[in-house]
Amino acid sequence: MATRGATTKLSQQLSSIAGQWPRDPFRPHLLLPTFLESLSKHPKLTPEAVQAAQALKNGQPKKRYPLSKEILKPASYPMHYERLVEGLHKSAQGIGRPWWKVFFGIW
Repeated sequence: MATRGATTKLSQQLSSIAGQWPRDPFRPHLLLPTFLESLSKHPKLTPEAVQAAQALKNGQPKKRYPLSKEILKPASYPMHYERLVEGLHKSAQGIGRPWWKVFFGIW
């Protein structure tokens, strides 16, 4: 069982991770940092939970399990994810698609 000092250290580490977590501009009501901050106050916080949060922040699952070309460019619609990312970037800048492009399905 973890001692009080070790639990405090884990709590501080998780609070630090929560403070460094990037904000989601598209879903500000879903705040993962708020969840991590409240989790840091849990009395049964484990080192594994802190390590998992740190791994997610560093993108380790993305490095360990890279996506294949077939997933990133599906045969039925190869430009789907590229257009999706482009749309997200433009949306973050406040640039919308004109109504006629939406109507005719033009990108």
